[in-house]
Amino acid sequence: MFLLRRPNSLLAIGFACAASSLWPQVADAVSPPPLTAVQIVEQMQIHNLERTEALKRYRSVRHYQVNYHGFSSKLQAAMDVEFNYDARSGKSFRVVSESGSKALCEKVLRRALDSEIEAAHEKEATALTTANYRFQLAGSENLRGRPAYILVVEPLVANKFLYRGKIWVDAADFALVKIDARPAKNPSFWIARTLTQQTFAKMGNFWLPEHNRSETKVRVSGTAVFIIDYGTYQIETAPSH
Repeated sequence: MFLLRRPNSLLAIGFACAASSLWPQVADAVSPPPLTAVQIVEQMQIHNLERTEALKRYRSVRHYQVNYHGFSSKLQAAMDVEFNYDARSGKSFRVVSESGSKALCEKVLRRALDSEIEAAHEKEATALTTANYRFQLAGSENLRGRPAYILVVEPLVANKFLYRGKIWVDAADFALVKIDARPAKNPSFWIARTLTQQTFAKMGNFWLPEHNRSETKVRVSGTAVFIIDYGTYQIETAPSH
């Protein structure tokens, strides 16, 4: 679960559109300890492994939404999905409700679920590690009152599961806080550009996805905005020894 990966909707919205046409809160900013990009990534892997071993299972009800604006039409669709993660069996999804455009539900929202399942089977290929990315330290800033490192990430190969852009890493927990990125490989000629921003929130000792927004420019025909609200988590942890 906690292998650090690309934002889930980054690939999904591209394929779908082609197919359709925190350190405790402080009042003042605090500069994080001076570390190199290599040291930050190493700490990310160490802390990620610890969180993975501690997390047993969790669930939430996600809200997916897509809004399409073309030259002569406006369409939207929404879907609520029950998401379950189990350390042994992995991820599972159950669609609770759908509304709006049936075409968008089928070609965008359901394909977003399919792409996440596909990516889950490619954990090593999608991991945010030095095997897949080149990292460069770009500075630091405060996010929600917590110091964070800013890293520029460049994929080593043009893999459809990877991305290029910036990531923010919490300076105390060495967890992803934010991602601003675009796909390493354009999924289709019909996609002119896809930009994604994903944020994460701390839930107890864990950092889990909070919000995802992807905006895709489709050549000739318009713009699609795809949003995931990850909902409220119910978390079960492994017993401490």
